[in-house]
Amino acid sequence: MTEYKPFKEGKVREVYDIGENLIITATDRISAFDVILKNMVTDKGAILTQMSKFWFDFTKDILPNHMVSVDVKDMPEFFRQPKFDGNSMLCKKLEMLPIECIVRGYITGSGWASYQENGTVCGIKLPEGLVESDKLPEPIYTPSTKAEIGDHDENISFEKSVEVLEKVYPGKGLDYATQIRDYTIALYKKCAEYALSKGIIIADTKFEFGLDENGNVVLGDEMLTPDSSRFWPLEGYEAGHGQPSFDKQFVRDWLKANPDSDYLLPDEVVNKTVDKYKEAYALLTGKEFTR
Repeated sequence: MTEYKPFKEGKVREVYDIGENLIITATDRISAFDVILKNMVTDKGAILTQMSKFWFDFTKDILPNHMVSVDVKDMPEFFRQPKFDGNSMLCKKLEMLPIECIVRGYITGSGWASYQENGTVCGIKLPEGLVESDKLPEPIYTPSTKAEIGDHDENISFEKSVEVLEKVYPGKGLDYATQIRDYTIALYKKCAEYALSKGIIIADTKFEFGLDENGNVVLGDEMLTPDSSRFWPLEGYEAGHGQPSFDKQFVRDWLKANPDSDYLLPDEVVNKTVDKYKEAYALLTGKEFTR
């Protein structure tokens, strides 16, 4: 049996090169504020993978994505062991674009802080009189650079994203920047409308895109998981203050309130986090999460 080692490790994921394709494994690690926490969150990786699968299937009419299979039977023998079952995705290889595509449908987090200062979010002027957690008149696209582990992503303008892409793909920067912006908004609108019908508000999220062997834009990475998005319950939603959430915000809030924690969460925070992930999965997919 051939053994594989990850050629790339992110904050929470490991990527294996199996030749023609990749296998992306979502671990049970959890990160916040660009730091990997000391706890593992049981089942988290599998929930993220299965949720991404749901969304990739749901949006394949908008553009192709990199998912081939989440069944370990379709993977080399090495991956047919329990630690890979349910949390691994067989994917097409893409040349990933160096932009994180963030879309915000509601004003919260760093966007709310920026708006309070000068009425803008990532340089985009917004209407006066918005309150925290307000729904925006239209979703806004706020791309960022991709940081290495330990560094912070940098918010950039659409024009700057064109420049970044032009450096890598001369003559194609504007085309690729426009495509990924338009795909980001289209994906968000379709998925946010669906999620709302299931009792979840998607306040914001991020997408990542790559190019296939023909230079076509393809959706990659993960998609609309609690790690890459802010999910709020529709029930009880009221603008004017922060919202309870189904995502990592619960972890972020605890860490902010406990600055001396050394990034070690108590068991109750870990358990509540995974319960929230499972609840969101069940609401969105109509199925209880099982490994």
